[in-house]
Amino acid sequence: MKITVIGAGNMGGAIIRGLVSGGRLPAEDITAVAVHDTTLDAMRALGVRATTDAAAAVCGADVVILAVKPWIVESVSVQIAPYIPPAVLVGSVAAGIGLDELEACFGKERPLFRIMPNTAVSVGEGMTFITARNAAAEQTGTVLSLFEPLGRVMEVPEKQFDGCMALASCGIAYALRYVRAAMEGGIELGIPPAMAQTVVAQTVRGAAELLLRTGNHPEAEIDRVTTPGGITIKGLNAMEANGFTRAVIEGLKASK
Repeated sequence: MKITVIGAGNMGGAIIRGLVSGGRLPAEDITAVAVHDTTLDAMRALGVRATTDAAAAVCGADVVILAVKPWIVESVSVQIAPYIPPAVLVGSVAAGIGLDELEACFGKERPLFRIMPNTAVSVGEGMTFITARNAAAEQTGTVLSLFEPLGRVMEVPEKQFDGCMALASCGIAYALRYVRAAMEGGIELGIPPAMAQTVVAQTVRGAAELLLRTGNHPEAEIDRVTTPGGITIKGLNAMEANGFTRAVIEGLKASK
């Protein structure tokens, strides 16, 4: 399977690195399209093909993924649409660009996919959402399988897409902001910064694994470490008094 990724910046580059490291397909079967020499060189260092010629890059592809900024999706689509063979699957990771807009760019017969990974796909721990239009089940399965080695992938209806993006794509930043805050708290407690980062990152990773492996509700695991009169409940109550839960909810709602 030949994959062309148009735009090899933060998200496009993360997808490419995840595909290469995940072993889903050989690096030489991936083509990256970019405009800057530094980006092209970085892609070539991974073993993938790299070019500035988007029209040529899509001609031999089985799947084309648009990973450009939302405001240039239309102009890029005009450049490449005439050169994409009819059976090629086209996906976009551009935030806010829905299936209606993609259909207007590529036609009503084209199998189209709206794809929303987060940057953790670069290390095989991503959360990716996919919704399709004009696609057969086998074609949707092809796109899902492409992202499976990059972490977890879910097919969702488009009406849930913005909420999923807030939870997972924006959520990466929110989780990291918690890590940063916890590090700062650790420093106040006398822990060196590098040590605090390692401790907090591993703690967050462990908490996530507990939920993913057990399927337990977060409160069930919180109860395991919260004893009456203990330090954990005192800390939780202090966080809630300072608006922890409300801040998270309002942040997610603002991201939609």
